[in-house]
This record gives sequence, C-alpha cells and structure tokens, in this order.
Amino acid sequence: MAAAALEAGVPTGVLWGLVQDFVVGQQEGPADQVAADVKSGSYTVLQVVEALGSSLENPEPQTRARGIQLLSQVLLQCHSLLLEKEVVHLILFYENRLKDHHLVIPSVLQGLRALSLCVGLPPGLAVSVLKAIFQEVHVQSLLQVDRHTVYNIITNFMRTREEELKGLGADFTFGFIQVMDGEKDPRNLLVAFRIVHDLISRDYSLGPFVEELFEVTSCYFPIDFTPPPNDPHGIQREDLILSLRVVLASTPQFAEFLLPLLIEKVDSEILSAKLDSLQTLNACCAVYGQKELKDFLPSLWASIRREVFQTASEQVEAEGLAALHSLTACLSRSVLSADAEDLLDTFLSNILQDCRHHLCEPDMKLVWPSAKLLQAATGASARACDHITSNVLPLLLEQFHKHSQSNQRRTILEMILGFLKLQQRWSYEDKDERTLSDFKDQLCSLVFMALTDSSAQLQLVGIRAITVLGAQPDFLSSEDLEQAVGHLYRLSFQEEDSQSWVAALEASGALATLYPVAFSSHLVPKLAEELHRGKSNLARGDGSTKCSQHLRCLQALSAVSTHPSIVKETLPLLLEHLWRMNKGNVVTGPSDIIAVCQSLQQVAEKCQQDPESCWYFHQTAVPWLLALAVQASMPEKEPSVLREVLLEDAVLAAMVSVIGTATTHLTSELAAQSVTRIVSLFLDGNTSFLPENSFPSRFQPFQDGSSGQRRLVALLMAFVCSLPQNVEIPQLNQLMRELLELSCCHSCPFSSTAAAKCFAGLLNKLPAGQQLDEFLQLAVDAVDSGLGSGPFRHQAFTLLLWVTKALVLRYHPLNSSLTARLMGLLSDPELGPAAADGFSLLMSDCTDVLTRASHAEVRIMFRQRFFTDNVPALVQGFHAAPQDVKPNYLKGLSHVLHRLPKPVLLPELPTLLSLLLEALSCSDSVVQLSTLSCLQPLLLEAPQVMSLHVDMLVTKFLNLSSSPSMAVRIAALQCMHALTRLPTPVLLPYKPQVIRALAKPLDDKKRLVRKEAVSARGEWFLLGSPGS
Repeated sequence: MAAAALEAGVPTGVLWGLVQDFVVGQQEGPADQVAADVKSGSYTVLQVVEALGSSLENPEPQTRARGIQLLSQVLLQCHSLLLEKEVVHLILFYENRLKDHHLVIPSVLQGLRALSLCVGLPPGLAVSVLKAIFQEVHVQSLLQVDRHTVYNIITNFMRTREEELKGLGADFTFGFIQVMDGEKDPRNLLVAFRIVHDLISRDYSLGPFVEELFEVTSCYFPIDFTPPPNDPHGIQREDLILSLRVVLASTPQFAEFLLPLLIEKVDSEILSAKLDSLQTLNACCAVYGQKELKDFLPSLWASIRREVFQTASEQVEAEGLAALHSLTACLSRSVLSADAEDLLDTFLSNILQDCRHHLCEPDMKLVWPSAKLLQAATGASARACDHITSNVLPLLLEQFHKHSQSNQRRTILEMILGFLKLQQRWSYEDKDERTLSDFKDQLCSLVFMALTDSSAQLQLVGIRAITVLGAQPDFLSSEDLEQAVGHLYRLSFQEEDSQSWVAALEASGALATLYPVAFSSHLVPKLAEELHRGKSNLARGDGSTKCSQHLRCLQALSAVSTHPSIVKETLPLLLEHLWRMNKGNVVTGPSDIIAVCQSLQQVAEKCQQDPESCWYFHQTAVPWLLALAVQASMPEKEPSVLREVLLEDAVLAAMVSVIGTATTHLTSELAAQSVTRIVSLFLDGNTSFLPENSFPSRFQPFQDGSSGQRRLVALLMAFVCSLPQNVEIPQLNQLMRELLELSCCHSCPFSSTAAAKCFAGLLNKLPAGQQLDEFLQLAVDAVDSGLGSGPFRHQAFTLLLWVTKALVLRYHPLNSSLTARLMGLLSDPELGPAAADGFSLLMSDCTDVLTRASHAEVRIMFRQRFFTDNVPALVQGFHAAPQDVKPNYLKGLSHVLHRLPKPVLLPELPTLLSLLLEALSCSDSVVQLSTLSCLQPLLLEAPQVMSLHVDMLVTKFLNLSSSPSMAVRIAALQCMHALTRLPTPVLLPYKPQVIRALAKPLDDKKRLVRKEAVSARGEWFLLGSPGS
C-alpha cells in the first residue's frame, strides 16, 4: 500500500494541511473539503493515502482511527471514481486493519461500506471482505451504528455479488448467523430480517444451519417493542412484526420448529401473542404443504377451536377463523399420490366431529361458534365445501323443524344461509354434482315456511335465503319461482313491518335480473292489477292505507325493472297509469304525480347501465311526459283537475329529474336523433312525435304562448342541459335568443328561472370561440338593461347569477367581471340580500343543471379559485360598506367559506376569523347557521387558533343556543360541544358559566335540541376530570 502511495507523487501542502486539521486538530470540515477536491480532480485518492501516511502508521490508536476515518469519509463520496487497481489495494489495506485496535474498527467498517458500493469491484473481493469480517470482528460488541454498517455491507454485496456469495455455500449463512446473534436494536433488526428473507427467497444454501437460522430469528417472536416517545426513527411495533413474519413464513424448512412455537403462543394468556401467532400461521399456510402440517394438525385444530369457543376477544376469534380457513385451503391445494393419506378428509372429519353435536344442543349455547368454525373451513375450497355442507345441511334442516320458536328457527336459518352463500363461491359444471341439489326440496320448503312465519325477523332471513338460492344456477324450478314471486309480492305490501317490504323489494330486483320471464309472468300482472285498484281507491277518496298501497305498488314496479325485457312491460304500465290519472280526473294532489315520476326516475337509473334499455326508456318516456305536460298547458273550455296540478313547480321538478336521468347516459348518436325533435317542439311547435298529439291549439312557449306553456321550458332545460358536449343542438342561435328573452322579460319566476338555467347550462358547454363570445355579450347586455329601473330586475339578477355560475365552473375569463358585478349588488337596497344568497349558489352543487353527471364543464378546484380571486374583495367591501349593508357582505362571505374545503380555509383562518365571529352577531338566521356550520369543523381542526378567541366564542354560542330558529339552536349547541376539543386550561375558567347556561336548552320544546344540549353539557361536566 505504501509503495502504491509513493508512485502517486508528492502531495501538495494544502492537502497535508487539511489532513492535519482533521487528524490532529479534530475538525470535521476538512473531510468534505478533501472529498470535494478529489471529485474535482485536484488530488487522487492515492495522494490522500500518502498524505495520511504518518497518521495511518501512528502508534496511537486514536490517531490511526482519525486517519482511517478521513479516508473512509472521502471514499464514501468518491467511490465511483476509483479504478479497479485502487479498489484492490484499498480492500487489502482495510482487511488488514480489521485486526487493528477496537477503536479503529468503526472507521474501517465505514471504508469497507464505501468499497462495497464500487461498481468495478473485482471478482472474489466481496467474499474476501465478508470472510475477514466474520473472522476478525465480534459484531455484537460494536455500537449500534457500527453494527448497522456491517449489515449494510452484507446487503450491498448480496445485491451486487449474489453468485459469488452463493459460492461460499452454507458458510455464508453461518457467518451471518454469528453476526446477527444477539442483536437488540430495532433499526438493525429491520435490516437483519430483510437479509434473512433474502437468504431464503434467493435460494442461498442454508446447509445444516436451518435450525440455527430459525433460532436466531424466532427468539424475537412474538415482538414486544414499545417505541420511545418522540422517536426520530419512526419505527413502530407493527413494522418489526411484519418484517419478522415475512421471515418466519418464508420457507417450509422452518415448519418443524415454528409450528410448535405458534401452538405454544396461541395457548398463552397474552392477547398480542395469540394474535401474532394466528396471523403468522395464516401467512405460513401460503407456503406450507400437507407434509409440513401433518404432524401438527390435531394440536393446531385444538388451539383454534379453544380460541373460538372461549375467547373474549372478537379479534382473536376472527384471526382464529382466518387461520382455520387458510389451513383448510392449504390441505386442499396439496397434490396426493395414489397411496397417500387424504389429510383434508381427516381434518374436516375432526372438525365435524367436534362441532356438529353443538348444533343439536337444546340451549344452542355454542351454535354460533361451531357454525363459524364450520363455515371458515367450508369457504376454503370446493372439496371442503362439499364435504362439510353434505354433512351439516341435513342436520340443520332437521333442527329447524325440531325447534318451534321463531328466534331459534331464525338462528338456524341464518346458519343455513351462511353455508348457501359459501356454495356460491364454487362453480360446478355438472348439476348432479352439486351438493345443494340433494336438498333442493327441503331447502325450498324451509325458506317458504320462513317467508310465511309471523316473525318479521325470520321473514327477513327467509328473503335473504331465497335470494341466495335464486342465485344458484338452475336451482329453482318454475314452480318454486312462481311460489317465491308470490311470497315476495305479498311481503311487498305487508303493512306491519317496513323492513320486510323493503327487503322484499330488494330481493325482487335481484331475482328479476336472473329470472325476467318468471317476474313478467307472475309479478308484473299482479302489480298492474294493484295499480288499477289503487287508482280506483284514489278516485273514491279512500284513506291513507290505500294511498300507501298505491305507493308501494309504484315502488315495486320500479324495483323489478332490472332487466330490459321487464322494463318494456313496467314502463308502459307507469306511463299509462299517469295518462289515465289525467283522463280520469281523479288526482287529489301533486304527491300522486310526483310518486309516479319518482318511480319513473328509479327505472331510468336502472336503465343507465344498458345502452339499449336507456334508449328505449328515453324514446318511450320522454315523449309521453312531454305530451302530458303539453296537453296540460293547453287552454280548455272545461278545466281538468290534473291540468293545474301538472303545472305546479314540484311536479314539473319531478318531471325534470326523470327527463334528465333518461338523457345523461345516451350515446352521442342517439342523443342527436332526439335533440332535433325536442328542440323543434319548443321552437316550431312540432308535436308530430308525441303520442296522442291532437292538441286543441299550437304549442308556442316562446311566441306569445300561455304562462302554462312557458313553464314547460323547464322540461326543455332538463333535456338539452343533460346532453353530451359533442351533441350539436339545431337552431342553437334562435334557441339561445328565445331563452334569453324569456329569462329577462317574464313575470313568472319559475319560467324565467328555468330559461336562465337552460341558457347557462348551454353556455357552459359551448366551446371557446366567436359563438360563445356573442352569446355572452347578449347576456351581459340583457343583464345591464334589466338591472336598471324596471319591473324585471329580479329576473335579470337571476340570469346574472346563473351565467356567472356557468362561467365560474369552467373558469372562463369573464367570470371575474360578472362576479364583481354580483358583489356590487350587495349594496343594492332591493337585491342585496338575494345577491348575498347568490354566493351559496355559486359555491354549491346543483342537482338539475351544471353538474358533472349532466356533462357540464366543471374544472377541478373551482371553489379554491373562486375563494382566492374573490374573498379579498369581499373583505375589502365589507370594511368599506355602510353599516346597514355589512350583513350582506357577511352573509356572502359565510356562504363562500362554508362550501370551501377545510384544508384551503385553515391557512386563512387567522385573518378571516374576526369576520366570522362578527357574522354570528348578524340577525339573519341563514347567516348564523352558515357561519356555525363553518366554525364547528374549525374548532376540531384548528384548536390553537380558535382558542385565542374563546371568550367571544363561548358568549356567541351560548346566546345562539336560545335562537328562535331550531336549526341555529342545534348548530350552536354542536359548536359548544366542539369547543371542548380546545386546550383544557383555556376552557376551565368558563366551565361553571357554561354548565349553568346549558341547563336552559335541556328543557327546550324540541327533542333534537335537548339531545344536543345533553351531549354538550355532559362534555363540559367532564372537562378537566381525570381521564377526560
């Protein structure tokens, strides 16, 4: 090494000075400077070695250690610059120094770690280094950081020199065992466990050291580690548990040593040990086979059975069942030779022997634990499912008939249901091989008995059971299906228990998908008859019971519309029913029409998944609804009872939902077919595509039509605003102008608002360009004209609001000027309060237009952008506004902050909190409620900031707990509850005052207010008490 250094020439005086500063002067900075100079080419590594010459040969170990430390630190930064010849000399040097004084060893190991990273490491040196470490270094006597260095050296060589290390055979494994033996630091254990896993997974030779390798790792099982507080390394107990589990479960070679250990720990009294052992057993089953498990199956089963039967921990029970499932699956996977014992059959027989007699006990004490064990094994494989089900089902069927009480029968049927669900996991090509087919008649009979039982709870289980049986392919015969449909029909109209009829509707929908013919033949005709009977009852004015039956019939029709063929029967029924109600003059109120529309909407939602059904629904239902509405809007000599009802706001809103739902999922090609006809209907009065279209006069909602006709623009809005963006709308220029005129110049708020929403919805989807700019200019001109003095200021304001929302959602450049115009209206005496409420509309999601579901252009984070762009102006306007206008600004600000994602609001909280607190003093209950809703989560998420204003918060919240508005009282009490999350020392001075004040709402006349008062007062009572 010295000769090589001499060849490098004489080092410069600067380098010698840096070396002296590090070695003698004990300064740390020169090491980085030397490394930087080596990288820049000022010196070579061999020149550094030469400069260190006297230090490396110094008789004092401390001086030698500092010299080697400097060299090692340089190598750690410059190892990539080393030539192969230099690497050889350095490794020989460092190997020799492993025999040096113990003070030198840490620095030597750092140097070897640097050299282990060299790409050009000559063959054989990795083995040489590791042999030297194994022979010369007692690793466990080193400090933690130095032991970690050794593990890093081994890891580096395993990553880059795998074949060389495998050439060592089992000696490498034995050497590592010596290195790891006795390791206690969790940081080092994570690395050591990873090395052991690599030894096994990469097929290093373990030789005769399998047991030693197991012992050196299993001694840590189960992990008992509690991280110290404020641990900078962040190592958790779970990290160590998972790392060790990966090692223990990585090879079947550990089985004979590990399984007895797991059994011992499962049988211990320590909960964490039980859980860890069962989870490890679960992991082992993925790599074990019958050979490894054979000798331990009886003990494993005994331990798992005891934990499930006797445990007080649900978690242990769950892990025990998971382990049993994995054991059974493992035995099911193994391939048997002709003369080998079938361990799965034996194992399942033992489980059956220990569990089946509990199923027959009169007190049924251990029924559920036994059923859980059996079901855990049943779900593991098809063979296990066959074996257990064929033995258990006859027993459970017998027990069902032996017990007469409904609760006992329900328990047994729930167990049967569990086994039926497990049968669904496994497919059988041959029907005769299915275990269930042997018990078909008995199962159907038992389920039908449950469906006719007087117990609602037993009926519910029966409904679930018939659904599961129906899901078994070709299981139910046509007679069974007819009987099942009859029971579901009966339960759908059962008055006593709402759960039963809701469950029956769900089951009908699930089974109708599988058996459309049966439901079309046996259920739909009955529902049609019931619907007609319900119409007659309504005509006679029968009581609420008949009305309820009518509603349930509508719900049942929509529930079973889960298959295209059924939809083609139920949809005409619902539409004809609606039309007959019109002709029959029997409607008593809008609720009847709304109920039908709600059923139609549910059918439309079910059709959305199937393009064919979606198009059928659209081309059938939409013309019918339009025809019905157009008919109602026509002037007639003899007024129809239905005419006024159909044109009511709530009824038209229900129709809007149906038409919108029926349109959103249309393909662009089909939507293009429909849009031509419907736009022509509203612009040209073309009613040719409507059913029963012999109307007494023309339909002209935009050209001097009646007020009733203008209201139907809402239906146009529902259609055109739900179309995909790429569908071209005919006569768009005329349509937009008509909508604009109607939105600003009509005295009916419903019609003008619908026109404004339709205009905004279309505007939002238009691509950027001249056409969009023209329509925007028209809208701005209309708003400017309308907001002046005149009778239509409110209509112009509504148009401004919806156009602004359309542009805010797509982040159009013009949105800022329109928003500024809206802010200017906050000072308007007439429109100020409405403008403040308008900010709620801008920030909230709509249901009928401008939604992502209806293909509107909605940019991500539009709320955050709106907040950033406009809240500073709102705050500035508030400070500059007269006192009588300030509430409008507070209201608008409160609406914006209420809808804003909390992570965006928190950083701005210190500057905005004073305004929010002032908003609580506003007399407007809407402002109060919005502000309280905004403050409550902030109390939970920003307690430090909120605690600075605790005095004002307590005062405001207590005052609002006596508000005339019930919603405000509830929100104020919820905020009082949330206040207890602030630091306790801050709150304790207010505790007596708050407890006295909260006694009043305990006597509030509203139950919900009393409930919140009890909750809040209880938390304040506990404030500061031990354990709170």
